[in-house]
Order: sequence, then structure tokens, then C-alpha cells
Amino acid sequence: MEPQQDQEIVLGRLEKGITLASEAMGNKTWNVLGHTYLSKVESETSFAWLSLDPTGTGVPPHVHPTQDEHIHVLEGVYTLYLDGEWMTAGPGDTVRMPMGLAHAYFNKADAAAKALFWVSPSGQLARLFDELHNLSDPDEVVRRSALRGVDFLPQGSVPGA
Repeated sequence: MEPQQDQEIVLGRLEKGITLASEAMGNKTWNVLGHTYLSKVESETSFAWLSLDPTGTGVPPHVHPTQDEHIHVLEGVYTLYLDGEWMTAGPGDTVRMPMGLAHAYFNKADAAAKALFWVSPSGQLARLFDELHNLSDPDEVVRRSALRGVDFLPQGSVPGA
């Protein structure tokens, strides 16, 4: 699936409707360091995306100081760091990450993984994904993330990450 930048996200009240399984809301998709994200819900109070995660990809330890984040695993197995503990989640599991909790996720399995992620409130995460789309410099990802309310922990501060 080729990432598309057809429509700017303008967050407002949640609109009624259906985002089809095969589509992204507003035809909005992002490529962020090997992951493909498809927008599923966009509003001022919540933001959700489908994450397609090839084997060997992940997001290092970080914190959302003002957002709760959730992951509902659809396919595959995710290795997760949650506030000092490593664990795994598989199909049907829902991961809860309260605001301020250091967390990370990786697909260390031999097969691709897929999950529905969402945050509440939306904050600036959709705009951050716009800025990170096709960006290949991890240091720039960390810098831009900090400007949009996602704080990465220093590299090496979490054993195993």
C-alpha cells in the first residue's frame, strides 16, 4: 500500500460514519520508519490508526505526557515495554498505556503484525505523523516528536530496547 498525503487532517467534533476496513479516513496513510499507518478516526477527542508492522520494526521507549494510548492487537505478536516490564500481546489482546507511562513496542516475531492504535485526547499526533511521513533520520524523528508532545527516552536507558 503506497502512503498518500491527499487530505490535511483538521480535527474537530467526531463525525458519524464508517471507515471501511480497506480504507483510511480521508485517504490518509503514513510511512513512519518502516511502519504503515492508516488513519481510522480523527477528532479533537480521539485519534485512531491501523498500524501495519513488518517483522523487525518497533517504536523505542517514549512517553505521551498528555495522552492515554491503547493498542488492540489484530494479528501477530508485539513485544512491549510498559513502565519497566517486558511482556507480549497477541491477537485479541488490548494494551493500556496511561498518559505519562514509559512504553515501547516491537514486532520481534517472524511474521508481520497488525493492530489498531488510538490515543485520547488527540493532541498533535496526526500532525506529527504528517511530519514524520517518509522521514528516515531517527534523530530528526525524536526532535520533531518532542515538539508535538511525544518524548523519547534517551537511547540505551531501557535495557533490551
